[in-house]
Formats: sequence, structure tokens, C-alpha cells
Amino acid sequence: MAVLIVLSVVVCVVGVLLSVSSFERVSEEVEPVVTAHDHYTEVVADLESAATQWSLTGDDQAREDYGTAKVELADAKDDLLSRVAGDPRLEGVVAAETAAVGRLVTGYIDPVLAGEPGMLDPTLNDVGQGRTGTYRDAVANARDALAAELAEVQDAATLRLRLTVVASVLLLVGAAVLIGRSRARLLSELSEPLLALEQVVQRMLRNDPEGRAVDNRGPKEVRSIARALNDFADAGSRARAVEGRIQDELHVLDSAKDDFVSNVSHELRTPLTTISGYLEMVADEFDGMLEPRHERMLEATRRNVVRLRALIDDLLALSKAENRPSELEPSDVTEMVTDAVTDVRMTAARRGITVEVTASDEPLAVVCDRAMLYRAFLNVLSNAVKFSHDDGSVEVSVKRVLNRVEIAIRDHGIGIPQSEIDRLGTRFFRASNAMTNEIAGTGLGLRIVQTIIDKHSGDVIIESAEGEGTTVFMRLRLHSDRIDRSGRTAEAPPSPVDIGERVELEPSRSPRR
Repeated sequence: MAVLIVLSVVVCVVGVLLSVSSFERVSEEVEPVVTAHDHYTEVVADLESAATQWSLTGDDQAREDYGTAKVELADAKDDLLSRVAGDPRLEGVVAAETAAVGRLVTGYIDPVLAGEPGMLDPTLNDVGQGRTGTYRDAVANARDALAAELAEVQDAATLRLRLTVVASVLLLVGAAVLIGRSRARLLSELSEPLLALEQVVQRMLRNDPEGRAVDNRGPKEVRSIARALNDFADAGSRARAVEGRIQDELHVLDSAKDDFVSNVSHELRTPLTTISGYLEMVADEFDGMLEPRHERMLEATRRNVVRLRALIDDLLALSKAENRPSELEPSDVTEMVTDAVTDVRMTAARRGITVEVTASDEPLAVVCDRAMLYRAFLNVLSNAVKFSHDDGSVEVSVKRVLNRVEIAIRDHGIGIPQSEIDRLGTRFFRASNAMTNEIAGTGLGLRIVQTIIDKHSGDVIIESAEGEGTTVFMRLRLHSDRIDRSGRTAEAPPSPVDIGERVELEPSRSPRR
């Protein structure tokens, strides 16, 4: 291919140079000779005209024109002879022409100018006619030779140009043929190995552990790709084996953790119940008899018993949310949110907090574990009331967004510091301003919400500004039988198997806006 390209360039350059050289010869050598010859014949014609005018009129101007033309004739002759020097064919005809002109001038024109005006010797007239005819023949021969020379040079230039074009076209055709054959050969050498590699990649995408490429076919680049694919497949097999062992160990650890949490929670509930009962007995028996400091000690004990009981309840709820099989059924989200609002309104009313609900009349059904999802809504609403200022307000909205339902719960309370938002959803984490304001809590409420919403393939999004309030968005997929407002079928929710098999390896983090 490189040789053909070089040859094409060389042929084009050489052909163009030769053609240019031929055309330059036409313009620099042949055409100047033609011009010099035409000038020479014009001067001879001036001599003949001067002789004829003198013989007819005897005008002295004719003699002056003759003298001027005679001098110019010598210069024109020298110029013409110098231009044809070295060209044998032109030298001969030009020499014959100049000889005929010399005989014409000496034998006819000069005698006419030397004689009396108005009188012409018949014998001299005959001589002039004969020598004029000879001169005309010599001029015709010279012009024919010049025309032939010009045509020959032009033909040579044209031929070279045509040969250049033909050679270039032939080389280009040869290059096209070579490219076509090379392409066909390349395709034949690459197509089958590449198709085989594609099949191997498809098997690898299907997690076929036996998918391996043949690494001894095709060009070295294809063989290199095949070896790299095999190395990748081997690494994938090893990674899957390690992942399987890790999954087994994680399942064991999860089971142990769940058993520990469940056992400890149940074991703690019994003594807490006993302690709570004895505290009530002491309070009743010694009512009005205890000193103030003893009353404060008793109240602190009661408060911490309540706190431990709430912590145990939250641990049990989180364990159930993470591990128990979900009992799914289509349920109306608006109805569940309304019930949760009704349950928190009494607590909110004690502090003068209003809870307003804005919901669509359209039923918004989701496939869910009704009890668990209700617990998530109740937790978020309880947090909104708990972290609101007295005589504040909480706004709840339920609306459809394409094929999802969005529940937004907004309060105007203490908010969350910006630097701590990323830690929300971590077990036992509580915002610093909540601890400063001594607001009770276990740090598990939002974790429970996140776990429940995750099991329903939903999203939890939190927006908050310290001192301004917090908005929690929960988004869930609508039931698959419903149609969105654009006329398209809504996405189907995850199957019960999908929901039950989701595993949280780390504390989930809520997505942020």
C-alpha cells in the first residue's frame, strides 16, 4: 500500500513536471520563433510596399520607408536566425527563406528603388515576379515547419499529461483493489475470532463459569484480547467464590446478631417490667412521704425505665423490619398516612402543634406490608411533632409523581445541622441539637424508616436547615395495575421475593437533594 502511494505521488509529480516543461517550451521557444518569423515577413512586406509605391508615384517618402525597413530587416533576420539556431529542421527552412529574401532584395527591390520613378523595366519586372514567387514558397515552407514544430511540442505535452492521468488512475485502481483484498482478508481473519469473543462475552454476562475464549486464533491483538478475557473470567470466578464465602459468613453473622438482639431484648423486657412495677408500688406506698430529692430520684428512675423500654421496642422493630418475611398486599397510602396523622394529633395537641394533611382524592395503592409501612409513616410523623416548637405546625402531603407516590412531611422545628445530615440513618445517631435540647429518643427511628422503605424499593430524601425545620420525602412505586396520567402503565413493584432478599451490608444512607 505504501509503495502504491509513493508511486502515485512520483508519477503525478513527474508527469506534471514533464507536461509543464513541454508547455514552457511552447511558450518560451516555439512561440517566440513564430513571432520573430512573423516580424521578419512583415519587414519584407514593408520593403515590397516601399518599392511598389516608388515605382508608381516617385514619392520620396517611399525611399525613406525603404531605408528604415532595410535597416530593420537586418535586425529581424539576426533575431530570427538566433532563435532557430540548434534546431536543424527550422535552420534549413529559415536559411532558405532568408536566402530568397536576399535575392529578392538585391535582384528586384534595390534596382526598382535605384531607377526612375514611374518607369519599370519589363525584364526587371519578370525577375521580380520570379523571385517574389520563390520568396512566397520559402515563407510557406517556413510557416509549415513552424506549425509542425508547434503542433509536435503541444502534442507531446498533451500526451504526457494524458499518460500522467492514465498512470495515476491505474495506480489508484490498483490501490483500491489492494485495499479491497486487504479488507476482505482482514475481515476473514478477524470476523470469526471476534464473533467467538462476542459469544464468550455473552456467556460471561450470563455468569457462565465455563465461558472461556480460544487464545490461539486471529492476529496477535485478538489473541491478546482473548487472553485478557480469560484472565478476567478467572478473576471473576475467584471473586464469586470469595463472595460466596463472605455471603455465607455474613448470613451466619446476621443470624447470630438477630438471635442476640431478639434474646437480649426479650430478656431485658422481663426485669424492666418488674422494675417498673416495683417503682409504681413504691410511688403509691410512699405517696406524700418522700422528700423532694427522693421524688427526683424516683422520677429519674421511671424516666430511664421508659427510655430503656422504648429502646428495646425499637430494636425489636428494627430486627423485624430487617429480617422477617414481608406480607404484601395492595394498600391505599393516603388512608395509612391519614390514620398515622390521627394517632399523633393527640400528642401534638398537648403542645399546641397542628398537623395538616393535603392529599388527592385518587386512591394511591402500593404493594406493601401494611403494618411495617404504617410504622414508617408513624415514626416520621412522631419525629416531626417531637422536634417542632410549641404552637408550631406540621404539613403532610400525599401526591402522585408519574408512576410513584410521594409522601412529604414537613416541620418548622429545630432542624438538623448541615454537617450531620450525611450521618442520618446510622444506628443510634442523634443530632447534636436534639441532645442539647434534651429531646428524648433512641436514634433508631430513622433507621427503621429507611429499612422499611428500602424493603419496599422506595426512596427516603431529607432536606433540612438548622433552626428552620426538616422535610422528609418518602417515594414508593404505585401498584402495577394502575395507569399514570400520561396513559402509560406504571412500573411494576418488586416481587415479594425481591423484597425479602434485599440485604443491607452497611447502614444505609438516605439520598439527599
